[in-house]
Amino acid sequence: MKLMKIHHVAVICTDYEKSKDFYVRILGLTPIREVYREERDSYKLDLEVNEQYQIELFSFPNPAKRPSYPEATGLRHLAFEVENVEEAVHYLNLHKIEVEAIRLDPFTEKKFAFFTDPDGLPIELYEC
Repeated sequence: MKLMKIHHVAVICTDYEKSKDFYVRILGLTPIREVYREERDSYKLDLEVNEQYQIELFSFPNPAKRPSYPEATGLRHLAFEVENVEEAVHYLNLHKIEVEAIRLDPFTEKKFAFFTDPDGLPIELYEC
């Protein structure tokens, strides 16, 4: 088996409209398609990241909470590469989004910082 690339990352939210606004308006992801799946009472919004990657945003009635702190087994966080971490953090702060202090990766010497989506999903900004 040869894995070619990551096709998509799926995110389940509790408030679809709030999360849709966060990922589209604040993070600037481009909607590709949005469907309502009546049999599941669920929305699915496909979002494009820089014409290359895809995030699927799902809504479901009463999804289980995601254990985060202390960190739980499973997908740890979603990371986006940015040109300048300071500028990205400033932008998020202007939108009233709290961002942890910028840190330095001791192995690559690249800057990174964490914040969360409306449901507390950890998101990392990693400087390229």
